[in-house]
Amino acid sequence: MNCDRCGADAVMHAAYSGAHLCESHFRESVERRVRRRVREDDLLPDGATPDDPERWVIGLSGGKDSVVLATILDETFADDPRIELVALSIHEGIEGYRDESLEACEALAADLDMRHEVVSYEEELGVRMDDVVEDDPENMAACAYCGVFRRDLLETHAEELDADKLLTGHNLDDEAQTALMNFFEGDVAQMAKHFDASIGPFPERRESDHFVPRAKPLRDVPEKEVALYCHLRDLPSHMAECPHASEAYRGEIQQLLLDMEERHPGVRHSIMAGYQELSGVLAGEYRDEGDDADEAAPGLSPCENCGSKTARDVCRKCELVDAIEAS
Repeated sequence: MNCDRCGADAVMHAAYSGAHLCESHFRESVERRVRRRVREDDLLPDGATPDDPERWVIGLSGGKDSVVLATILDETFADDPRIELVALSIHEGIEGYRDESLEACEALAADLDMRHEVVSYEEELGVRMDDVVEDDPENMAACAYCGVFRRDLLETHAEELDADKLLTGHNLDDEAQTALMNFFEGDVAQMAKHFDASIGPFPERRESDHFVPRAKPLRDVPEKEVALYCHLRDLPSHMAECPHASEAYRGEIQQLLLDMEERHPGVRHSIMAGYQELSGVLAGEYRDEGDDADEAAPGLSPCENCGSKTARDVCRKCELVDAIEAS
């Protein structure tokens, strides 16, 4: 097959659009979608200036998604004095796996000359995921523990870094899976929160003084295209799957979406287009029902143990850490 734009050998075919693209035009296509998402979500406010720049913290895991995101953002904004990019990596305490991925993070940060901060579960929480999986005091999947700990540390340290925004490398497949899971679970409240937390354009979100705003500039790009982009550019990344990965339900949703996409190209894009519109409507409805105009989740207060904002007396992170220490 030849590239539709220049006639050179094509390296990919996007069934959802019918496009055949060569390496150069494929790379351009991925970069254009990321930059368009930055514009459409209005990540860069008019008030950002060289004297008062925006600081964006990128959650850098060393996997293909975060590596591609950091690279494209750096090439877009490295010379823009209104933006400061900082990479933040989390070491979960998974022997071999995370050590290798951190090497990829360090190599990329050095290549990009980007500030890079690393924090670990062991230093911050006194736990290591290898030990958590072995003890499993709550009798639940490793990802359930890790998701709570990782979100907490990303949020806490993004705030300590004085971040204006926290950017993560979620791709189209990730977001379509989450959307479908929320539909299947009938979790209307979570759909509303999703809009204000990370997928709504910033001018349309409810602002919060409690959390660093999140954004996902890679969410219009399918996972396979992210992987191909990473490969073609020979970016330093760690492609191995976490040895403790066990999100069985998400795995079922992932396979369902892959099967649907093969039979009906474009279904992931359609899901996300409709989901974003619906979640925006729901977010507005939930805001109208609450009295607190500054918080998408009213009733938050400091955790009695760590001070993190939570709807409980003790946050979920501290509950899990206590259970692990008691086991």
